[in-house]
Amino acid sequence: IFMFKNVISPIQAWLLSQGRCVGCGRELSQAKAEGRRDGTQKATCQCGRIFIHNLETKKYRRALLEEV
Repeated sequence: IFMFKNVISPIQAWLLSQGRCVGCGRELSQAKAEGRRDGTQKATCQCGRIFIHNLETKKYRRALLEEV
């Protein structure tokens, strides 16, 4: 299990740095976006994964359970 995680984690980080979904590879700029009060956007990909887009740094990250 740990070896599998060590292989997948860098690939997911690279996809996020490119602004793509870690599950399906789609552009997150095309995801359904909802504004939030803290200067971020909640982006939901077509495959159902939820990301948080920081508008200042223009970077995406996976949403935490309490942010969903």
